[in-house]
Amino acid sequence: MLVTNPVVVSVVVMILLCLFNLNIVLALLVAAMSAGLVAGMSLADTMSTLINGMGGSSETALSYFLLGAFAVAIGKTGLDAVACKAIAGIVKGRKIMLMFILAIIACLSQNAIPIHIAFIPILIPPLLELFNQMKVDRRQVACALAFGLKAPYISLPVGFGLIFYGIIAKEMTNNGIPVERGSIVSYTWILGLSMVIGLLLAVFVAYNRPREYSDLPIANTEKQDSSDAHFETRHILTLVAVVVAFGLQLYTGSLPIGILSGLLIMIVTGSLKWKEIDGAFSGGLGIMGLIAFVILVAAGYGMVLRETKSVEHLVNAVVGMVGGDKTWGAFLMLAVGLLVTMGIGTSFGTIPVVAAIYCPLAIELGFSAGATVCLIAAAAALGDAGSPASDTTLGPTAGLNADGQHNHIWDTCVPTFVFYNIPLFIAGLIGTFIF
Repeated sequence: MLVTNPVVVSVVVMILLCLFNLNIVLALLVAAMSAGLVAGMSLADTMSTLINGMGGSSETALSYFLLGAFAVAIGKTGLDAVACKAIAGIVKGRKIMLMFILAIIACLSQNAIPIHIAFIPILIPPLLELFNQMKVDRRQVACALAFGLKAPYISLPVGFGLIFYGIIAKEMTNNGIPVERGSIVSYTWILGLSMVIGLLLAVFVAYNRPREYSDLPIANTEKQDSSDAHFETRHILTLVAVVVAFGLQLYTGSLPIGILSGLLIMIVTGSLKWKEIDGAFSGGLGIMGLIAFVILVAAGYGMVLRETKSVEHLVNAVVGMVGGDKTWGAFLMLAVGLLVTMGIGTSFGTIPVVAAIYCPLAIELGFSAGATVCLIAAAAALGDAGSPASDTTLGPTAGLNADGQHNHIWDTCVPTFVFYNIPLFIAGLIGTFIF
């Protein structure tokens, strides 16, 4: 039965605990334990599986820790204050313009310079003072950032989108529905359009009213006066370190190597003073330590779900419920995608799971190849925004909560879930009938 499936039970447990503001790490651990128990695993076996699964995301966790240190190091040079002064001069108090600038920067982080969330801990904490002056609702910022982190890979065949499309094409072809990677964009544009609608609703309607925040210090950083900030030699050397870091990341495919090289360049050139090194790393732990550990625990949680074989059972249960009704079939397939991605926290990792079952079902129900592409892309993407364990939510929270005034669940996860998952769900349903 669906209601007793370990995925359903554990995801519901996780969501309820998070909504009651239980610490996200503890919520993930309890959800993992509940999945194991419902599946008949012992507590010891469940915990062992979770711990073994954590190793798979060790590179990501190290990346986030080094990234936090890099962000603090850049802050110590004052370059962030210069950047804030420049942005403030451009927007001149116009909140809507600021939101779209942030959304565009986030989009570029997926395509033009594929660094994903790496820019957030560097750019966002120094901007919090400007947000406070403009009385920006940080939920509005979270939605703008989440849009840029998610919409490009769904709707554009470049950067991370090229990887996303490649996985869809490969898995669909392997499961009996041949499709060319280059044709996928013809069927996913409707998903991107739905996210644009969600962004406009969030920015112009839901969160455009003034919201007061206190001017609190940023954790583990020194307050910089951006009004007196001037571009200096130290900033040039820091920019060189940034360019080298991102260049090496792209060349080697390793974010830790890129960030570590940037830190070393800052130390060698003197833009980061020797006595500031310890402060940069302790500050990095303060900014990104939690998100790094959440990523580790979320990877372990995903391993528990896979070991219980509950994802396959869930999908098979849906297949048995569909019958020959295309509308009901599409609805249930999207709902399963939402549940799986909410639990695992990755759209890319969800595709192989759902494609293996969805492709035969789509053939049986008479869906075209284009409709199946749209359905699988939507099913995989659903839940990425709104999942407490996803980069799309953890990244914005890491920046917006630098002064302790932004709640991960209620200020990031709930808004992004409402304004992106709901439109994506509707667009996925529509797409299955127009393609």
